[in-house]
Amino acid sequence: MKKALISIVIVSLSIFGIAQNAGDALRYSKLFTGGTARYMGMGGAFGALGADYTALSSNPGGIGVYKSSDFGFTPSVHIGSSNSLYNGMTGSDNKGNFALANAGYVYTKRLTSRENAPGFRYFQFGTGINRINDYNRRYLMQGENLENSLLDTYVEYADGVFYRDIEENYGGQYGFDLYPAWWTYLLDTEDTNSFSYFSPVPYGGTLQRKSVEQWGSMNEWNFSIGGNFEEILYLGMSFNIPWIRYFEHSTYSEIDIADTIYDFNEFRVYDRLETRGTGFNLKFGFILRTADFIRIGGAVHTPTWFNMRDSWDTYMESYFDNGDNYTKGSPYGEYKYKLTTPMRLQGSIAFIFKQYGLISGEYEFVDYSKAKFRASDYGFYNENDNIVNSYGSGHNIKVGTEWRYGQLSFRAGYIYQKSPYLDNINDASLNGYTGGIGYKDKFYYIDLAYVYTKSNEDYYLYGTENIQVSPVKNELIDHRILLTFGTRF
Repeated sequence: MKKALISIVIVSLSIFGIAQNAGDALRYSKLFTGGTARYMGMGGAFGALGADYTALSSNPGGIGVYKSSDFGFTPSVHIGSSNSLYNGMTGSDNKGNFALANAGYVYTKRLTSRENAPGFRYFQFGTGINRINDYNRRYLMQGENLENSLLDTYVEYADGVFYRDIEENYGGQYGFDLYPAWWTYLLDTEDTNSFSYFSPVPYGGTLQRKSVEQWGSMNEWNFSIGGNFEEILYLGMSFNIPWIRYFEHSTYSEIDIADTIYDFNEFRVYDRLETRGTGFNLKFGFILRTADFIRIGGAVHTPTWFNMRDSWDTYMESYFDNGDNYTKGSPYGEYKYKLTTPMRLQGSIAFIFKQYGLISGEYEFVDYSKAKFRASDYGFYNENDNIVNSYGSGHNIKVGTEWRYGQLSFRAGYIYQKSPYLDNINDASLNGYTGGIGYKDKFYYIDLAYVYTKSNEDYYLYGTENIQVSPVKNELIDHRILLTFGTRF
């Protein structure tokens, strides 16, 4: 099943020149909210607590807990690193960035002057942004392959195709793979009457290396309203506008280490992808204070409906021992489409020990197989089937605690995200550990948090049902430092 997945992805890219695939759907469906330092210091387990702006991206019912107006912002530093193992050879790299993780304002209006008046006692309106995913990372993957080459997948795809069709990129079908490979002599026929192809690396024997640089983020603009009903029930809803900016540049190369066939020395493939998208969703939530020391929360997030635009291109270079070298670029690819990401359901509970501290937990359910591509001029049947056959339900858990000593608060948290893949196609579960400290005065507060997360994923450099390659074992580690400044009035 794993190879079938890879085959479908390659066919989608090659035949139609469309860059969208199941991996893209998962990238924009998985979230890792990085907002205020208090929120992150407790692992994001705020669904039953509220009164924190980032919590409005998980449970908008939390806005109802506010009893005063609030403004805060959070600069952050993120370092995304990777450690790779491929055919016994290691590689590592990292990428850092500085960003605004959160900025938000909440206006609170007291509706009655009576302390214990029946009905709603406070009304709140909030607006601001939260960063809900960060894509900054670098990879370096390398290892020797004595069995096959990326060019073998080109040969398999080209067999049976008239060479003139490839040479002229007939119908735009071959522009991002066979067309540049043909013009750089990485793909050839024995003669002009043959429909059978070969490459200068027919039996492997190369050092394969791929470097990938990713950057960008998903942020969410939030508009929330809420209310406080008799200090028992806190309600909220939000209209949200998430936007995506994702960029990826990669370089794949194979260097001859066998030095036994033809005069081949090296080839390189440069790929560029840029994705931009804007969408919207609605969120509804509540917090119920069943007793002074227990709060229960729940939230529903509708699917997010995105309008997306991708642009991409490919550039190939070949080098031969006799000194010849060739270069060829692909056409410029651009495509507009729609993406729907899954709805989410959340439940949470918190135990509050007066002014001393609290313990909270949150559970989230999301079915990643419900993501779907759409377009007016293309059906995305294979891609959407691939999503259904590859992904399943995600069960995400957050646990956090906070303990106070005077005006200081000390925090810790744990994050777990189950792997979204079905049938052990891949293991991409995530574990995170968080900690933080805060200082709160009557009118202002300052918080500091550190977040460490780790996950593992297999990465396939290429492959079809007939051409199999060992996976690259990637260990992905993220470090985040967040500092929040805020005031209440």
